[in-house]
Amino acid sequence: QVQLVESGGGLVQPGGSLRLSCRASGDTSSTDTMAWFRQAPGKEREFVAAIRWSDGGAQYADSVKDRFTISRDGVPITVALEMSSLKPEDTGLYYCAAKTYELRWNPRPVGEYDDWGQGTQVTVSS
Repeated sequence: QVQLVESGGGLVQPGGSLRLSCRASGDTSSTDTMAWFRQAPGKEREFVAAIRWSDGGAQYADSVKDRFTISRDGVPITVALEMSSLKPEDTGLYYCAAKTYELRWNPRPVGEYDDWGQGTQVTVSS
């Protein structure tokens, strides 16, 4: 099992920036995808961004493309989410998630992740 711990959330004004970080520990030998999801009050958890360890590929939700950047660091296994030009609609609880290798990479479905962090709150408000 993989343990995931997020950090870096907070309150930021519209147009501002934040950097989230997720550190993985435990049995990470089979981990290949790490992703960020978010959930606003009263809404379903949604895909934000993902990165694949095996080839460095990345995907983003259309709503965050060109504003958010996901990156990885291998020692220790850490994934970061750089968020800029933040909007009020970016507000939510941001979760880090991990799953093992899959031949046809599809990082978007929420239900396919094996491990989840506890989440870190991001609030964009003036």
